[in-house]
Amino acid sequence: MQKVQSPFSGRMQSLDQIQRWMQTVIMNMGGARAGVASDAAQEVIGVAAYHIEQVVTRSRALDAFDRLDIYNRSYFARLIDCLREEFPAVRHAVGDEAFDAFALGYLRQYPSRSYTLNDLGKHFGDYLLESRPDDGGGEAGGVDLGDFITDLATLEQTYAEVFDGPGVEGQRLLSEEQLAKVPAERWLEARLMPVVCLRLLSLRYPVHRYFSAVRAEKNPPYPRPRATYLAVTRRQYVIRRFQLTREQFTLLAALVGGETIGTAIERVAHSPRAKLDALADKLRRWFTSWTAEGFFERVELGPT
Repeated sequence: MQKVQSPFSGRMQSLDQIQRWMQTVIMNMGGARAGVASDAAQEVIGVAAYHIEQVVTRSRALDAFDRLDIYNRSYFARLIDCLREEFPAVRHAVGDEAFDAFALGYLRQYPSRSYTLNDLGKHFGDYLLESRPDDGGGEAGGVDLGDFITDLATLEQTYAEVFDGPGVEGQRLLSEEQLAKVPAERWLEARLMPVVCLRLLSLRYPVHRYFSAVRAEKNPPYPRPRATYLAVTRRQYVIRRFQLTREQFTLLAALVGGETIGTAIERVAHSPRAKLDALADKLRRWFTSWTAEGFFERVELGPT
């Protein structure tokens, strides 16, 4: 391992130490000076500010801190660019300046800890919810901006999670024929195992329509509030989205939660808006459609 002379301790410092020190400095939200003075950096190389140029030399035009600050600003600019790409609809909804302020606050609260930028925005929706003001973030034309922006971030975060996460490409999924082979007397005790990439969303606004309009490079207005239920999954590496009724969401949520088909159906039957005379036909159509769309990996029967 390559070593270099440290002017601070009289010992040789490894290249690995210097790299870890510089990484700590660059990733500090307060800038290079705060990074050098931080406990994390001092634990790697204990250097006072007035000795910094013995670690990082000055250039003809810039001193050591100026040079480190360039890397520091570039690091956070790159992270903000990644968040802009992951949340284009949120950025459109709030504007560039407000979005960048949200992004910096988010990085301060949830600094990047992963080797991959795919995980960078995984808590962005959580941050928006945690940081929203007590008044909800204001209203615009009957739209609660806090609720709307949080729902929009949740949707985009879910898309990213499903796209980058594990999927079922190349696997055999539950078919309509297999579903039809379940004995009638055991149907209610069966469990439908969802595919790993299936996500269910209960939202206050139809943000999926707003997202689609932004993606089509339109300039959509904020949508009016309306309870919205979605299923999001992935097939052949393409994100697929399905709008659900409240009954469908209740049923699918119970199945995804591991409940038997019988218990899941009871939840729908006992819901205030359920129409029992039409429910049987609905269930048949729903299960056929969801199976065809690849919502389920397999069916499991309990012990006989």
